[in-house]
Formats: sequence, structure tokens, C-alpha cells
Amino acid sequence: MDWEEANDIKREIRSLVKILKFFHIKTSRIFCYRSRGSKSRSYARIWSLPKIFQRALSIDAAYVIEVLSEKFDKLGVEDKQKVLLHELLHIPKNFSGALLSHRGRGRHLESQVKSLFKQYKEITSR
Repeated sequence: MDWEEANDIKREIRSLVKILKFFHIKTSRIFCYRSRGSKSRSYARIWSLPKIFQRALSIDAAYVIEVLSEKFDKLGVEDKQKVLLHELLHIPKNFSGALLSHRGRGRHLESQVKSLFKQYKEITSR
């Protein structure tokens, strides 16, 4: 596999966070990469820095959003935004370095993506 920094993804993440007012997300601690050569069926994935590593290395929580070029780059603009929104929804409100699952107490990630994307479109079309 090969990785490269993805500044275009970072810009899109900043835009989504700002427009949707995800105040809990520290975009300075989100790192974005594009990979090539993965056999995964995913379009993107999010990686966390667990608390034990934060403590051992004396650094703050951080997340890496990786887009898998072979699949992600073929998507249209809106589908790319939905995928990135999906990844952002894995980040908990306390920005702790943990990851939230797809389903939880009264939470279904894909339903949230649809609702928030609709809100995003309404805001950006004004």
C-alpha cells in the first residue's frame, strides 16, 4: 500500500465541520491521507490514537481519515461528502481518541448521515 497526504480531503473536512458546526472536532488534530493498493471494500476509514498512546507519547488525541483512492476517487462530489461525514460521525463529542460504532444507544450512523447531509445541502444552497 502507498499513502500520500490528502490536502483536498482536509479542506473538505474543514468545510463540513464549519458548516455543520461540529464544534467538538479539532480539525488541527485531523490528518487526511489517500491510499492506493488496499484490498478493502471501504471507501474510507478513520483511525484513532487511543488514550494509552496519547499518555505514553504525551500528545493530544488525533484522528486520521484515510480515503481509499480506487473507490473514493470515483465517487461524485456529494457521495464523497457523505463518506467524509460518515467518518466524522465516528468521532465522539469529547474528542478523546476513541471511536464510536455504527450503531449505539438510539444511534444509527447512516440515518445521521442522511439527516446531516440534508441539513448541509440546505445551508450551502442559500
